[in-house]
Amino acid sequence: MQYYEPLSLVVEMKDDGMMVRTLVERRLGVSRKLLSRLKLTEQGITVNGQRVYTNDRVKAGDLVELRMEQERSDDILPEPMALDIVYEDRDLLIVNKPPGIVVHPTHGHYTGTLANGVVHHWQERGEAVRFRPIHRLDEDTSGLVAIAKNPYIHQQLSEQLQAGEVHKSYLAYVYNAPQIAVGTVNEPIDRDPDSPHIRIVTPEGYPSVTHYETVAAYRNGAASKIKLKLETGRTHQIRVHMKHLGCPLIGDSMYGFASPERQAAGSPELEAMVNRQALHAAVLGFTHPMKREWMQWEASLPDDLRQLEDALQQENNSMENGEIEQA
Repeated sequence: MQYYEPLSLVVEMKDDGMMVRTLVERRLGVSRKLLSRLKLTEQGITVNGQRVYTNDRVKAGDLVELRMEQERSDDILPEPMALDIVYEDRDLLIVNKPPGIVVHPTHGHYTGTLANGVVHHWQERGEAVRFRPIHRLDEDTSGLVAIAKNPYIHQQLSEQLQAGEVHKSYLAYVYNAPQIAVGTVNEPIDRDPDSPHIRIVTPEGYPSVTHYETVAAYRNGAASKIKLKLETGRTHQIRVHMKHLGCPLIGDSMYGFASPERQAAGSPELEAMVNRQALHAAVLGFTHPMKREWMQWEASLPDDLRQLEDALQQENNSMENGEIEQA
């Protein structure tokens, strides 16, 4: 049986006489679910190299080790793929996902997903790792995705995510500009009863909070660049909340303007530049569960959004130059 590198700690004097279960829950934050799995593993829980029960008591100076069995995603077909790996260590992988890629295989998407490429990457490195994303991005949203490489890391980061301790910052290009440049959308979201695959703002929905800041305005306020931070993580949350503000994302076929409105706004060329919702997960930060220190990563804009921003900025520059000449 093969194990990942053990989680280990030395019992301190203040913990002398404490039960193993209490010790690892307090010192390592191991969940009861994970602890239950370790109890069934041959070398899952040891003290000074000897297997113990969770209600056994420890002495100061004892070496306590927890071992997780190595796992593989045998249900995911390894597939060669160019991956933009931003960071990787024995516990964690951060990938900058391009648009048009599904994170995990689903019905109709068994290959060509980020998971297929990551599993192949680990296979090539000789690593036995199961694909465990901490969060997901929509198929046509680009940016940073965090993937845990063992159950403990997944548990720890999932808890940080639930507690709102994971920093996720997005950039979006939208039609119009919010009436208030910096603000918060605190509107509940749930499925549209008439179209269950679509989300809507509704009083009966789940609490949903999005903080936003207007970074730049273009076309005399007909378009803008917005920085967003999620306090909750509902499906399509940014896209739904920006539509609610009257600022749907450029290129968003599900929550954007209907075709006649796009034509009226003179925006077909903007839609053609991106051909997807103009949304990018630009910044990701959290406390590394093993290093016990804050780490943060950034992903630069992909080519299509950079092209879109350049075009909008050039229009602004042309308008400003025209006003100067007239003056």
